[in-house]
Amino acid sequence: MPVNGRLARVLAAAVVVSLVAAGAAAGCGKTTKTPTVAVYASANQPIVFWDPSDSYSNEIIVMNNIYETLLRYDPAKDKLIPVLATSYQVSPDGLTWTFELRKGVKFHTGNEMTADAVKASIERTMKRGMGASFIWSAVKEIKVLDRYKVEFDLSYPAPLDMICASGYGAHIFDPSVVQANGEDWFAAGHEAGTGPYMLESFTGKEEVVLTKFPDYWGGWKGQHFDKIVFQEVSEASTRAQMVQAGQADFVDNLPIEQIDRLRSDPNVAITQTPSFQNLLGFFNTAKPPLDNVLVREALSYAVPYDQIITEVMKGTATQGQGPVPKGMWGHDDSLPQPTYDLAKAKQLLTQAGFPNGGFKLVLTYASGDETERRVAELYKASLAQLGINLEIRGMPWEPQWDLAKATKPADRQDIFVMYWWPDYCTPYSWLNAMFHSEDTINFNLGYYKNPEYDKLIDEAQKLSGSNRAQAVEEFKQAQKILCNDWVAIYFFDQNYVRAMRADFKGYVDNPAYPHVVFFYNTYRGSK
Repeated sequence: MPVNGRLARVLAAAVVVSLVAAGAAAGCGKTTKTPTVAVYASANQPIVFWDPSDSYSNEIIVMNNIYETLLRYDPAKDKLIPVLATSYQVSPDGLTWTFELRKGVKFHTGNEMTADAVKASIERTMKRGMGASFIWSAVKEIKVLDRYKVEFDLSYPAPLDMICASGYGAHIFDPSVVQANGEDWFAAGHEAGTGPYMLESFTGKEEVVLTKFPDYWGGWKGQHFDKIVFQEVSEASTRAQMVQAGQADFVDNLPIEQIDRLRSDPNVAITQTPSFQNLLGFFNTAKPPLDNVLVREALSYAVPYDQIITEVMKGTATQGQGPVPKGMWGHDDSLPQPTYDLAKAKQLLTQAGFPNGGFKLVLTYASGDETERRVAELYKASLAQLGINLEIRGMPWEPQWDLAKATKPADRQDIFVMYWWPDYCTPYSWLNAMFHSEDTINFNLGYYKNPEYDKLIDEAQKLSGSNRAQAVEEFKQAQKILCNDWVAIYFFDQNYVRAMRADFKGYVDNPAYPHVVFFYNTYRGSK
């Protein structure tokens, strides 16, 4: 099967990894097998943030193979699994949590993981205040009780076990590297985790190569990959070719048409599972004409939701109803849900003073994501019927994000399209990061500010560890405010449909860690 130049470079990278490793062993006079290499072909850059304290984007797929957390959550069984902690206890009032740590765990630096390292890791994340650091807002103090026991004292009863299992902001790392090399050491492209794989090399933020950590506490008995290559492959057709040719073990974000074409290939396996991921479009509420709620409402009624679900998603998604996806606790199925109604949209635009449209909007999305592009194209065609010119810009994530953070609101995009998935499984993950008022722009990319809303979700978060029923009610009230203010388009809640090599085994899709392949659990084989 012919491959393009991009694919050839990807394959060459994987081959070089294998041959270099094998050649090194041969040079030492040893006989060894050629290392097994797994390739993850991603539509996006596999790395945005190198710092585990700041991580809050696509690098979740890499970070969760380098770093580990105290616990891991299995939403299918609603069960927490021991990782770096072997057990934990919580006081009756929910304010004191004590964790027993796994003994003999080494960091990739060679140093041992201890309670001091756990305390320093989390305190650094809290102090930096980046990414998902807000998950630790309930923590008042962290105490080292002995070398392998750590206590968290909370200011209010929060679900700390779930927090400790977060795919972002809960990673434990060797704090000595920061003490020795400074705060920017991680950001320069270094790591100091405990995970089964450690960083071997990277090319910019487009390719990352990991190699197995020989001293991993889990050991290396059984079948495991020796090396993992994460590669940005923006063209969907190339990713499909790679998995068909057996040159990628796992690919993400393939359009459903590509998936359907692969179903009949015996060399490809397809899985479909529920997810906690949704696609949203954030209105720039700080910039005319989108600072007018009537305009935002009109534009919400101009979205061809059913067409998107049937033609783009081929039935593997449902129209979004508010920001919290279906299946997540705190989702409100009583929220108003706009339909595709151009007559109503025109009526609202007339009320807002734009009877014939007559304005231009700029929508940005992640280049390489065919689903986002096709959603945007359908939306553009719909808005054209209202006299609105929608310019669509596919952009790499960092330039898209930089534009969104431009100093002047007028210089920013009008509609920012992106997916959201949880840091840990709580409605606060969606409602805080994307809509809470911000002085410095982070992920509130609609620039929405509402003190009443902020107060509701902050109070609900504090209640979630002690009175979930009351927390749900307050989260629902907050979602009603968002829907009444028409601050975003909730395009759809989606299922994950994955394509992988038929002989790629051991993979289990865990929606609490979106798009993550825990490669230690995978292998290549016939069963």
